[in-house]
Amino acid sequence: MKRPSIIRALAEPVRAGGEFATSLGLRPFSRLLPNGDGHPVLVLPGFMAGDGSTRALRQLLKSLGYAAHGWGLGRNIGPTERVVNEMPALLHRIAADSGEQVSIVGWSLGGIYARHLAAHTPDLVRLLVTLGTPVRSEVHRTSNASPLFEALRAVHVPGHPMLDDGQGLSVPVTAVHTRSDGIVDWHTCLVQHAANAENLRVRGSHTGLGFNPAVGYIIADRLAQPLGTWVPLVPPRPYRRIITHEPGWTAA
Repeated sequence: MKRPSIIRALAEPVRAGGEFATSLGLRPFSRLLPNGDGHPVLVLPGFMAGDGSTRALRQLLKSLGYAAHGWGLGRNIGPTERVVNEMPALLHRIAADSGEQVSIVGWSLGGIYARHLAAHTPDLVRLLVTLGTPVRSEVHRTSNASPLFEALRAVHVPGHPMLDDGQGLSVPVTAVHTRSDGIVDWHTCLVQHAANAENLRVRGSHTGLGFNPAVGYIIADRLAQPLGTWVPLVPPRPYRRIITHEPGWTAA
């Protein structure tokens, strides 16, 4: 594994802009996505991003009938004491207010938080979808975001976030990645093989995953599954060239 090239990293904003423009052009087709059952969905932003970055995704989820929630904790600068203390409380509050389990969509670092929440409070979590989320310990030397993340270590709670090498969780997990990721090595985003886990590859950039049309389809399809009936995604024919199953890895 190695860090993505600086050229690919610098191209991220341009590529993400193209994905955003494409998503706007395809917005009328969102009515073809499966409608939701109204259960709550918590959307967690990536490193150095906030709820503004997930607004388009939350609007899509709301249009499909879900109760979509941002995290409300400002810019995600890492696992600060506020984040570590307030995220579990937020999850408990959403679950208590709705009387239902909460699905979590976590983008990049947000997906690491999502996995931590699911591992520690599985009774509150329905399923996870992670977007470009590194789970392997190698990410410390294979991410272009690592220098900034390390510079902020002084404000982080020691020992967080906990990377779990993508081990199996008791809740279903869909891990989405792109091989052309300019921020993290895509190999670090693969979760381990499990009956309730899948790795899906799409075409696009790391910073565009939140409004990538193929990702929107994946999230809508995963969330629409009836409670307790999770099965791996079977992309319809039009999506088979842009959504691909990637084998999980097995720990030694």
